[in-house]
Amino acid sequence: MALSKLDEIDRKILSELQTDGRMTNVELASRVGISAPPCLRRVRALEESGFIRGYHADVEARALGFEVQVFAMVGLVSQAEADLSAFEQRCRDWPLVRECHMLNGEVDFILKCVAPDLSTFQNFLTEQLTAADNVASVKTSLVIRGAKDEPGVPFDVLEERLAQID
Repeated sequence: MALSKLDEIDRKILSELQTDGRMTNVELASRVGISAPPCLRRVRALEESGFIRGYHADVEARALGFEVQVFAMVGLVSQAEADLSAFEQRCRDWPLVRECHMLNGEVDFILKCVAPDLSTFQNFLTEQLTAADNVASVKTSLVIRGAKDEPGVPFDVLEERLAQID
């Protein structure tokens, strides 16, 4: 299902679920203005087509004892596809790495890492990340505080863009 095949109801469903993924199908249907059975069919179609990747709880890391959040900028020796893929797989295997993004520019990857304390992160940094095959450099920045952490996409911007196309 391409973006062009999403109608206004599908986009409303995505917007509502992005805000509250735990609402019942009946509540969702009411919010988007359709009955429950077609709403459920649409949600399942959005899931199957990959627009909805999953549902999860947004947990508070610090409340769970993960006091340290760090962004690590990683430079690799080689940017051959096999080496990039190998590094991405290694990142998926490291529990402290919560996000991994390949970048364009002087940094190859940026990683978002969490740890219960600074010494745990330092051990990960020295024993695993900087010691990993193909890693040439790592620069880290400790997060002092977060000002914004919004999931998903801004649907109001999408709607404005689509209105300009019509």
